[in-house]
Amino acid sequence: MTLRVTNTLTGEKERFEPSDPDSVLLYYCGLTTSDPPHLGHARGWVHVDVMCRWLAHLGYDVRHVENFTDVNEKIVARVGEDGDSEAAVARHYVQQVIRDMRSLNLDRADVYPRVSEHIPEIVDLVERLVEGGYAYEADGSVYFDVTSFEAYGALSNQTVEDIESQGTDAASEKRHPADFALWKADGVDPDDIADHQHPDAAPAEEACQTAQTWDSPWGEGRPGWHIECSAMSMTHLDETIDIHVGGQDLVFPHHENEVAQSEAATGERFANYWLHVRLLETDDEKMSSSLGNYFTVSDAVAEFGPDVLRTFLLSTAYTSRATYSDDTIAEARERWDRLERGYERAVEACDSVDAYAKTTDETLRSAVEAATDEFAAAMNDDFNTREAITALLELTAAVHTHVDEHDAYDYRGLRQAVAAFETFGGDVLGLGFGAAQDSDVTLAEDLVELVLDVREQERDAGNYERADDLRDELEALGVEVQDTDDGPTYRL
Repeated sequence: MTLRVTNTLTGEKERFEPSDPDSVLLYYCGLTTSDPPHLGHARGWVHVDVMCRWLAHLGYDVRHVENFTDVNEKIVARVGEDGDSEAAVARHYVQQVIRDMRSLNLDRADVYPRVSEHIPEIVDLVERLVEGGYAYEADGSVYFDVTSFEAYGALSNQTVEDIESQGTDAASEKRHPADFALWKADGVDPDDIADHQHPDAAPAEEACQTAQTWDSPWGEGRPGWHIECSAMSMTHLDETIDIHVGGQDLVFPHHENEVAQSEAATGERFANYWLHVRLLETDDEKMSSSLGNYFTVSDAVAEFGPDVLRTFLLSTAYTSRATYSDDTIAEARERWDRLERGYERAVEACDSVDAYAKTTDETLRSAVEAATDEFAAAMNDDFNTREAITALLELTAAVHTHVDEHDAYDYRGLRQAVAAFETFGGDVLGLGFGAAQDSDVTLAEDLVELVLDVREQERDAGNYERADDLRDELEALGVEVQDTDDGPTYRL
């Protein structure tokens, strides 16, 4: 069976053929680090995680890059609330994103580049566009000329004439209203962050004084949003990549502009396959930080656990509409409980004295083979995780039938079932089959964080001697504690 994926660029489900038959270059547009990650973000994370796991299962060497946008007006709007500068706020949320990723059992990307560490590459890319006649300087800012790129609008299926304007830049600076900024002169204007500020943030003018700027051939300034991903993708992957993934809301303008600036600079196709994850909805609206209708990843993991959340997020294919509600979470919990019990029962029967070498149940073995084939067919059909989970649920039913109807168990058939759960449910879907040890580590981490919270309360109350005792007791147990400006961190 051949993997087929839905390519936004063509609107078709296409056979997947990477440029290198042995490897896959995949870039995922990561978060702007200005708010706590929520389940809408987690939907993209988990689906991309499973995409990479399945590609690896197929034998590809997957190079997965996911960025952190740590330079943005929304981050400046949080100054005084989550840090005393743009850089401090970004650092605060980068740390939270990494922690939340680990809590969801995500495999690590090859690298997580940050915008702030790629300014030289961004400037070089903008210079190439200016020199090639695709961009122009105006009052210290640089804009991409959308009329200079013939294919502009192909990804989002629109024309230049359809696009009235991009950004809030002064119309007099731009040759065409749809031209977009590659480099922005000076720092951040207080008016640009007014709509994003919370009541307890620093005054806008004070916050903007902490915004980061860099030297460039056009003067002091900051990179535009779109140019950042092109520069980071080219730096850590190549000028042409196989798969570019992002949220559905990024098709335009972000990804459209990535295509234009990247292909104008290199003369090569930027990405062969564009995959877009549909947004998670709640109460018929997208889950969004700006709308305030979100459920943070950390709170959701604490309440439901990673396996229920992964089951919930994977119970809908990435291209399908997904809704968060009490009912959908309850359905996911019930599915995970069935899967976990099926796996545990297979393990218990396989390891019992009633499992025999010469007992054969062709019905069980056929069910394992069918579930394996159905799982692979689902995943090769545009990473259809919903149908993949259905295949594992059918395997669960076969295990229960075998154990309920036999006094002597088919050891080899059960062993095949256990391997299918662990390979497809564990290695590919990232579910915690047989992960008791991991659960114990999670519990230990939760207890350490609880002690650290108590320690912070003692310090706030001026009970420094008691706080020091708690730290000493943690270190005696093998927990190394380090106090930072963003709060205490620890290492087991």
